[in-house]
Amino acid sequence: MSNTPMAASPLTRAVLEIDEYASGLGWDQPARLFALVDTARLRAEEPALAAQLGLEDEQESSGLTPIEQDEIPANSPLDEFLATIAWPDAVAGCALTVERLMLPPSAEASVPEGMDGKKLTRWVAEHPDRQEVRMTVAVLRDGARESALRLREKDAPTEVLTGSDLVPGLVEALAATFED
Repeated sequence: MSNTPMAASPLTRAVLEIDEYASGLGWDQPARLFALVDTARLRAEEPALAAQLGLEDEQESSGLTPIEQDEIPANSPLDEFLATIAWPDAVAGCALTVERLMLPPSAEASVPEGMDGKKLTRWVAEHPDRQEVRMTVAVLRDGARESALRLREKDAPTEVLTGSDLVPGLVEALAATFED
């Protein structure tokens, strides 16, 4: 990937690769789920698939390859959908990219009391300080975590914020897909 720092961890590179892929699709997209597989293992165990993905000549042995999964049902709440997932042993981790509205911390103090569900969603959507954000979150079986956030108003690869604890609730939901 051209915009990924070479010193980044394999998980950070995978998250940024998925962010770049989602960016190429434009905004107002549905959530997308990815399996993360060890690239060297994929080449060894599934050479035809590796060739189809253009991985047969890669020299890097510590990378992760994101493989997009079937579309997430639009009528299913994301947390309920994630609770139904179980990954096979060949999957080293998973990632999700999803768009949401967010408010700056200063606006959170002004949320009217007793507001939840659809009323809260509407209130956030109408708030003048709302920001559209694309979140790409990934977890590995070993507990490693990474996230990337891209604001719609600053939609450039150099403006993507990364960190392991940017979206803790979503990270926990993804990590739970690996629990027995």
